[in-house]
Amino acid sequence: MENRLDILTSVDVLNTLHGGISEPQISVSQREDAREMRIKVPSINPDSIEVEVNNNTLNVFYFLNISSAGKHIRLPYTIYNRTLPYFIEIGKINSSIEGEALVITLPFNALANGYHRKIKTSGD
Repeated sequence: MENRLDILTSVDVLNTLHGGISEPQISVSQREDAREMRIKVPSINPDSIEVEVNNNTLNVFYFLNISSAGKHIRLPYTIYNRTLPYFIEIGKINSSIEGEALVITLPFNALANGYHRKIKTSGD
């Protein structure tokens, strides 16, 4: 079993077993109140793309269903996995579908305009 795990982690399993994968298209645009990501993956329904925030990291992925030796395996394929900047209001992130694209809206919080505070120095 350990040899199989070594093989799975040392090669690009999806390209080897599945015959290749089309690259996702990601475009990011900046609005006044939010950042917007548009994601298109050829031959993948945008409904099947998952969006999660875990420990301030935005994860966007989908599952590929692989059949091998009579067993069905769901392999995750990561499209985007990055730490969110401090100026994104994590609790208000949302996603929707527009045509063939998944649209993720990352609204800004109050820190997007910068932070200023005069700090007094205390003496002994």
